[in-house]
Amino acid sequence: MANTLRGARWAVPVLLIVVWLGIGGALGPYAGKLGEVATNDQSSFLPQSAESTRVIEAQRAFQRAKTLPAIVVWQARDGKVTPEAQAAATRALASLNGAPEVAGQVSPAIPSEDGRALQGVVPLRSDLGDQVAPSVEKVREAVAGVPGTSVHVGGPAATQADLKDAFAGIDGLLLGVALGVVLLILLLVYRSVLLPFIIIVGAVFALALACAVVYALADHGAVTVDGQVQGMLSILVIGAATDYALLLTARFREELGVRGDRFAAIGAALRRSAGAIIASAATVALGLLALLLSDLTNTRALGPVGAIGIACAVLGTLTFLPAMLVVFGRVAYWPARPRRQAAEGHAVWRKVAAVVDRRPRRIWLVSLLPLLVLAAFMPALKAEGLPMDETFVDDAPSVQAQRVLGEHFPGGAGDPAVVIANAGRADQVTRAARAVPGVASAAPVGEAGRPGGAPLVVDGRVRIDVTLTGASDGEAARRTVARLRAAVHAVPDAGAMVGGRTAQQIDTQDTATRDRNLIAPVVLAVILVVLFALLRAVLLPLLLVATVALGYFATLGVTALVFQGLLGFSGTDASVPLYGFVFLVALGVDYNIFLMTRVREEALRHGSREGIRRGLTATGGVITSAGVVLAATFAALVVIPLAFLAQIAFIVAFGVLLDTLVIRSLLVPALAREIGPAAWWPTALDEVPATARPSESTTSA
Repeated sequence: MANTLRGARWAVPVLLIVVWLGIGGALGPYAGKLGEVATNDQSSFLPQSAESTRVIEAQRAFQRAKTLPAIVVWQARDGKVTPEAQAAATRALASLNGAPEVAGQVSPAIPSEDGRALQGVVPLRSDLGDQVAPSVEKVREAVAGVPGTSVHVGGPAATQADLKDAFAGIDGLLLGVALGVVLLILLLVYRSVLLPFIIIVGAVFALALACAVVYALADHGAVTVDGQVQGMLSILVIGAATDYALLLTARFREELGVRGDRFAAIGAALRRSAGAIIASAATVALGLLALLLSDLTNTRALGPVGAIGIACAVLGTLTFLPAMLVVFGRVAYWPARPRRQAAEGHAVWRKVAAVVDRRPRRIWLVSLLPLLVLAAFMPALKAEGLPMDETFVDDAPSVQAQRVLGEHFPGGAGDPAVVIANAGRADQVTRAARAVPGVASAAPVGEAGRPGGAPLVVDGRVRIDVTLTGASDGEAARRTVARLRAAVHAVPDAGAMVGGRTAQQIDTQDTATRDRNLIAPVVLAVILVVLFALLRAVLLPLLLVATVALGYFATLGVTALVFQGLLGFSGTDASVPLYGFVFLVALGVDYNIFLMTRVREEALRHGSREGIRRGLTATGGVITSAGVVLAATFAALVVIPLAFLAQIAFIVAFGVLLDTLVIRSLLVPALAREIGPAAWWPTALDEVPATARPSESTTSA
């Protein structure tokens, strides 16, 4: 009978391990296949209801074939471009006519007004997919060799090719760097050989499951995935799975030292940590799901994709990891030996807790003032989008081409604002557009698909291309397009709409601002509800959310100083503050949940003051380790050479460390100690330890 019971106890963990090995083996390849259903076509991620998006839909009727323009620019090495060079450039362009990658007629080489450059447009097919980079390279090879010139290829096709190249390493390089960094930190934290590998394997299995689910949804059109969402899914799953694993394995080590029996230890560890883990995951998942309220497609896509990743991380932490811990027991921590430590806990955190206990007011004042100073720099952060030359961290070929175009042609050459208007008002709209300051030229698109000649009329509408004097991604162009919209909207019965890259940037910025104003309060409300339910208190959840929000503002202040002051960026991508808010507030509350659930557990037995001391001592090491792991995981995003991901990496990494080392370790416990039992109202806690209640281990969380 005893053997049967022992066999039954082992059956569950063994079965769980077998199931997860099957998941890892069968679904592991989906982590690499997710790129097959991802798109990096930036037009897919515009605001759905914006004017510029409606222009894209209307513009398709004027295209004989869907095209992705590649803009070729030749620059004279010395002096001006010779007639022979112009003829050679035109012949090179003409050689591309009829190529399978080309849709439509290639333009001749057109000289700039200063005579020092030539420009031509190659309309590539818009459905090239992964072949866009080889196609751009083929164009580059065909137009090279024009005497006395250097050649560059830019435009939407080249930009998309550079994005493809930037995301090429997202499956292997990003994952490898993130896992390598996490493994190194775990080896240093645990000083154990086996446990870090168990945690890493669990995170990889969770990522495989998440990627398979997202792949199926994306393949059926339920979600849209781009390289940014794909990269953030990997980082979220690895970071969250490791954080939750740190909490559970630390509690299991404690219980194993107290109880001895591995089954009893894992049962106690799950009872006392599962609630905090699930609540923490719920705050992150629900915060991510709030992104569904966004009108930006890729921002909205991150909501369910990220929530799926968090759910898979929790599932792996509460099933695969406990099964492995039961199987390996004390061996998992070798050469360290789990033992019942002294009630005072680790010396460093014992000292921190003692200082907080003795001088709470001094501690929270010293912690709060620097945060307020840093937060004061937040208004300096410009989140109005990035110009083309700052999109990539390195000097991408498309950026070089755009720079040369801007030197010799009107800033908006090759990238015009697009006006769609009623055909009967085409002349009035064209005249209104030409009169706008900052407009170099405006003309209806003709039968040949280019400005000039008799206007092409489709369904009673015409398309008017408006070339701007300023670069299409610059502040001057945005001001011009705002004036252009006002001018053409004022033409009676024209039904005019303005689109193009500059208009798209304006609409994206406006939508991002609207999203922040809508989604941020929703995220805060969701987190407060979770905290009210978990801590069964009123004041303390408000305090936690307020301190984490302050950490977010301080982080944005530092971001303004670093990116705009030190690194010379003009600002951040329009969506960066919202992404940073969701990640930092939700993840920051995570660590406060880990801390305060343990404080509440200890306070119910020993009183409010002693509960804070014991809780901080118990959780200090593991939560700090978790914060370092998560910061390092997000920092791995810098291997993708895009400014957007570099900025997200910095904001989350710095913000998590600020929250872990200052807010959670000093500010929150000092404020809770200062307020006393009233912070836990309506839960009744005593200042004096309740000696009648049984004492249990309070060491490492």
